[in-house]
Amino acid sequence: MVAMVSNKFSCREKIWKTENLRKKVSLLFSQQLYDAKHLIEKYKNHQEPPGTTSEQVWYARKLYESAFHPDSGELQNFCGRMSFQVPGGMLITGFMLQFYRTVPAVVFWQWVNQSFNALVNYTNRNAKSEVSSAQLGVAYVSATTSALVTALGLKSFLEKRAGSLLQRYVPFAAVAAANCINIPLMRQSELIKGIVVYDENGNAVTESRLAAAKGITQVVISRIVMAAPGMTLLPLVMEKLESYSWMQRIKFLHAPFQIFACGAILTFMTPAACALFPQRCSLDVSTLERFEPEQYEKLRKINADGSITKVYFNKGL
Repeated sequence: MVAMVSNKFSCREKIWKTENLRKKVSLLFSQQLYDAKHLIEKYKNHQEPPGTTSEQVWYARKLYESAFHPDSGELQNFCGRMSFQVPGGMLITGFMLQFYRTVPAVVFWQWVNQSFNALVNYTNRNAKSEVSSAQLGVAYVSATTSALVTALGLKSFLEKRAGSLLQRYVPFAAVAAANCINIPLMRQSELIKGIVVYDENGNAVTESRLAAAKGITQVVISRIVMAAPGMTLLPLVMEKLESYSWMQRIKFLHAPFQIFACGAILTFMTPAACALFPQRCSLDVSTLERFEPEQYEKLRKINADGSITKVYFNKGL
């Protein structure tokens, strides 16, 4: 009895120590991120500590831009950061590509994917525009529903009319359709109210719904391009590999193979897709004058000399 109690307390002590270590590591890494932020702020004001090297500044900038929101300057949710897109995306995409044959599997993994996408979309929105809880809920439910309707509808249609290869593309079709709904709905307040636009010196000059539409459209395209190579090439590869008897004997390795293959592809496609369009997007003042005359009039009051020919905004990711 004494031995059992001793073992019980020993296990609890180990769990407590492990949890305590995890918290210390998390706090340590968070402190490194805040230190990087402070160094960047000091560097911008030419107040960096003596002896600061350019390598330290560039490393601090890399940490800062990977973890803090460009609009609000707040530390982003870990799983919602674009820097988490590779580990998070590879797991979910790999499982979606592997488990596409049964309805319960399709429903579960599409729900997981849209939950992850909703978090990423909210984390990387234009933070100058407020979003209510009701709007977030509508966006989440709408995107999840669209993904499920697309996936289950295509699955039912292709099962009777197409071979197994085309059925493997159901997850990509669902992801593309959901992105076209999830991102605009998650950022609907930007489309309704407009977003703040700035001159080249970073001074707010007016608001624009057209700028919001342009930024959101570019984000939707980037996300689809990011997912396309892995979700279109891997079905071809798996369809060929599964025709070999040796591959059929190691079915338990199919999911890990697709997960790591997705990871390898996303390692290159995540930065490539994000770089398709500049983070600091621009809009011609002449375009603003043509499509949003009310906002142009606000701009004209502070731009009497016509020196501002372009306005700039954060498009999100």
